[in-house]
Amino acid sequence: MVEIAEQLLELVRESGLRGGAVLLTGPEGPDGDSIGACLALQRLLAARAPGARVDVAGVPGARYGWLPGAAAMVPDAEVGAYDGVVVLDGDKDRLYPPVARAFAGARWTGIVDHHRSTDLAGYDVAFFDPAAESTCGMVYTLLKAWGVPLDADLAAMLYVGIIFDTGGFRYSNTAASTHRIAAELLETGIDHARIMLKVLVERRLPALRLLARLLNEADFLAGGRLAMATCTQAMRAELGAEESDLEGVVDVLQHAEGVDLAVVVVERASARVKLSLRSSGRVDVAALAHSLDAGGGGHAKAAGVVLLAPVADVRARLKALLVPRLEGLE
Repeated sequence: MVEIAEQLLELVRESGLRGGAVLLTGPEGPDGDSIGACLALQRLLAARAPGARVDVAGVPGARYGWLPGAAAMVPDAEVGAYDGVVVLDGDKDRLYPPVARAFAGARWTGIVDHHRSTDLAGYDVAFFDPAAESTCGMVYTLLKAWGVPLDADLAAMLYVGIIFDTGGFRYSNTAASTHRIAAELLETGIDHARIMLKVLVERRLPALRLLARLLNEADFLAGGRLAMATCTQAMRAELGAEESDLEGVVDVLQHAEGVDLAVVVVERASARVKLSLRSSGRVDVAALAHSLDAGGGGHAKAAGVVLLAPVADVRARLKALLVPRLEGLE
């Protein structure tokens, strides 16, 4: 791991010497782990490669706009050319089109990720640890390898990703090492209770109305084992909601009594649909996402995929595929 850390740092320093910039990015629609990891790595690189310009791509939702550095993030649609591109908490197949073009045109590329479904081909440097509870936990390892002092701003960024991917330490990926890292982050004086509320609990009013609408209109199929909700562009526009307001909806569905598999179908464009998948453990949703499209993947209990098809076609395909599968569970 130390060798990989030094390799990544050297590539960033070379970009600075060449007068080039480096882009850090999560997948399209970044979540708490990808945003926290990108912002934290940006801060680490500013300390250890001060001659290089390092940008972070993406638009932080309301839950993350308070994070240090979030206001300076580059919207995906405005991303241009970069000397190097590093993907965090995802892979190159899940990038927004302008970011994907930047990745394809970069002189060098890297990845920092913990999803076991990730294909590591096509990167010049890869820091991959499927045993890590979060990508932020992996960035913490880089902090230690590079000897960067931990301050409250860095701790807040890392804590956001760790609590997001562990569900506030409720999920089975939480390990003893997770709590040891969290304890060190809390020792910097961060307001952990406020961060927990902002990231996992607080919702905007449009988000509450959207949640109520989706739960009211959700389909419970296969004897209640499959929960499926659909959010169209028109629905979001009507309620004044953003896609980031959907964060956590799929988890609410998955925790309904008797549900083995929850799916939220999100219409991003007329023929571009994002699926968020959650499982009780009886269905491997990472494998399911990959079977729907080669770019899909994630964890066995939490995954996602983007499909290029109208939302009605996607729903019909999912019902035909999943209802028999869920009805066949013992």
